[in-house]
Amino acid sequence: MATAQAALWVVILLVVLALAFDFMNGFHDAANSIATVVSTGVLKPSSAVAFAAFFNLAALFIFHLSVAATVGKGIVQPGVVDTHVVFGALLGAIFWNILTWYYGIPSSSSHALIGGIVGAVMAKAGAGSLIASGIIRQPYDAIRREVVVL
Repeated sequence: MATAQAALWVVILLVVLALAFDFMNGFHDAANSIATVVSTGVLKPSSAVAFAAFFNLAALFIFHLSVAATVGKGIVQPGVVDTHVVFGALLGAIFWNILTWYYGIPSSSSHALIGGIVGAVMAKAGAGSLIASGIIRQPYDAIRREVVVL
């Protein structure tokens, strides 16, 4: 019984972390996408945020989840990923997003998540659990698919 309850709390914590990363991804990447229209005076900040929120939600129903599919396969050996790796990957990506946001460094949340996954897997099982061809290909594919969606 205690093991089941602990497992439930681990799942709840991972869901909360995933939602925190998703929130961070939204305000981190949305800021990059609306900075130009706000700084040039084309839109007021409140209008730009409303536009970004609407179109980010609409994109979920119109476009495929290509970036998620790209990140979800081909980076690491599947047997290595467990709750510890997911926890480490999410924490690493959240930390990197906060750091780059605080210092005003434009960066990609997708790439932060890839780096978090790679770092967590290396800490758990070493570099032998990584798939080099997938890691080299992933950033290019993620960027290409983001640009195609736009």
